[in-house]
Amino acid sequence: MSTSVCWISQWSQCNEGGAPLAGRPRCQRNSCIILSFTIQPGCGIVDCTSESSEIDAKVDKRGQHSRRMFFQRILFDYSNVSVERDVIEDEINDLCVRFGMESQLSWGGDKRRRIAIFVSKYDHCLWELLLRQRAGELDCEIAMAISNHEKLRHVADTFDIPYHVFPITKDNKLEQEEKQISLIEQHNVDLLVLARYMQILSPSFCSRFQNQIINIHHSFLPAFRGGSPYHKAHERGVKLVGATAHYATTELDEGPIIEQDIMRVSHRDDVKDLVRKGRTLEKTCLTNAVKAHLDDRIITHRSKCIVFAE
Repeated sequence: MSTSVCWISQWSQCNEGGAPLAGRPRCQRNSCIILSFTIQPGCGIVDCTSESSEIDAKVDKRGQHSRRMFFQRILFDYSNVSVERDVIEDEINDLCVRFGMESQLSWGGDKRRRIAIFVSKYDHCLWELLLRQRAGELDCEIAMAISNHEKLRHVADTFDIPYHVFPITKDNKLEQEEKQISLIEQHNVDLLVLARYMQILSPSFCSRFQNQIINIHHSFLPAFRGGSPYHKAHERGVKLVGATAHYATTELDEGPIIEQDIMRVSHRDDVKDLVRKGRTLEKTCLTNAVKAHLDDRIITHRSKCIVFAE
């Protein structure tokens, strides 16, 4: 048996949610391994009905589902591990090659992730993120806020967050995006959060930060894509309004969905009521998605996200 197999067996004494088994001390320096692979005959996994497995939608030539995918998140404590990290990483890579797995290893405790929040004129999501971070609910540093308007500078100033304004027009959009990218890279930002940023990012921008941009859309996607979703929802007489947090991709409002939430409405609600109720959903939904990303609880598989519970 390889040393990797032994290590993973020991590390998995902390379950997927991070809670210690009975009689064991709580993890002090948590790190995380995320695994995904195709279940093959003889691999030792006969069946799995938990949230971490799924039937792959790809159909083979015989018209049958040919593959079953398995996803696992292992949280482990490395505070007392004497082996060097590069040795552990090499062993995990060897093990993944052996079993045809893909892995992502995150060493907790090294440094806090750095976030840039993109905003325009709506402030509710910005306030929520800053307050949750200050309360310790989001394990990150807010490196900056980036906007195309001056309007929300006072919010950033309240939290001593640098606020950078890049006025955007049709003529200077790509030029301003390059300046934004330069600023982001200069400050080693790990995650971009579009907190009701009312600009459509260019495909080149999105491609540069794949699975590093979280957007909040003010509707229950795939319904009411694009602009003015509350007006569209009111015209259709919907009985539910929703919000969707997803990774931004080159296709507008088509990125892998991380989090969604809904609230009941009725014919008594006008557009203003839908907007008011929707904003409550937006800020909670966006914060939950950001937290899931920071906690390494997301696996992006094709066009969807597998999100593990806390």
